[in-house]
Amino acid sequence: MLQDKLTAIIDNLDSWQFPEPVEDMPHGDMPGDKVLISDALIPHAQTLFRLLIEKMKEKGDNKYVIAIFGGSGSGKSVTTSLLTYYLNNAGVCTYALSGDNYPRRIPEYNDAERLSIFRSEGLKGLLKEGAYSTDAQKVLDELWKKETDSDPAETEAYPWLKIYQKYGREGLKGYLGEDKEQDYAQINWVLNAFKSGSEKIWLKRMGRTEDARWYDEVDFSGTDVLLLEWTHSGSEKVQGVDISICLRSTPEETKAYRLFRARDGKADSAFVTMVLEIEQEKLDRRMEENADIILSKEGEVLRK
Repeated sequence: MLQDKLTAIIDNLDSWQFPEPVEDMPHGDMPGDKVLISDALIPHAQTLFRLLIEKMKEKGDNKYVIAIFGGSGSGKSVTTSLLTYYLNNAGVCTYALSGDNYPRRIPEYNDAERLSIFRSEGLKGLLKEGAYSTDAQKVLDELWKKETDSDPAETEAYPWLKIYQKYGREGLKGYLGEDKEQDYAQINWVLNAFKSGSEKIWLKRMGRTEDARWYDEVDFSGTDVLLLEWTHSGSEKVQGVDISICLRSTPEETKAYRLFRARDGKADSAFVTMVLEIEQEKLDRRMEENADIILSKEGEVLRK
């Protein structure tokens, strides 16, 4: 029984010996993902391991869904890999599930959809406020070509652009991290199947091209813990989470990480900055409302 395993671990928690990281450590199941273990995050993961063991014991169940969420660069992937490794080594059978397999669109199309929503809602806002004109459209045509229509600096020359940006931003808020962008229903189906004791579950795989979509059947017989690693796993739309962990980071840290990884050639653009600000607002709210454990970028436990 899992509770017996947890009791044995807790009895030795003060002197617990963590295994050294190895090359073939488990990580999230996103196709093509590679995790490079950062020595700086090892003590963070060990802190979380101790907190998780105690929280799982308190809850008294025999199957757990643990959500790990935060912005890009907050350490989700590395921390999840280390926790999965530590838990498995301790005899708590754990599977790491990547929520990045569950958007409705591949990254290229999702980026295009975000921009389309911003611009279409911005135009509607101009019409609603009586600020649209053929001259304004000519200006927008040029700004679209330069991809600076979301840049607040442009409003100095074109004050009416504040209306466009305001409504465009509101449109993005209704899309980013919501059902229109992420397939929460399918994630919830997986979590429910796991908690219900299904021994085999078909899990979605998604690459970066439209034809890179498939399902793998994964054996969950004997699995005690499912770790859901995802920017959006702290959302109230995710059902069945037992313990929620937020790895706190700032928009500046997220942007620096994206630039370092060259994940997006326009990572420092005004539009990407807007997207990150909106995502951070949602992360902060979900952290305050839903997180059981909060860990800072420096490894300080802010909530437990």
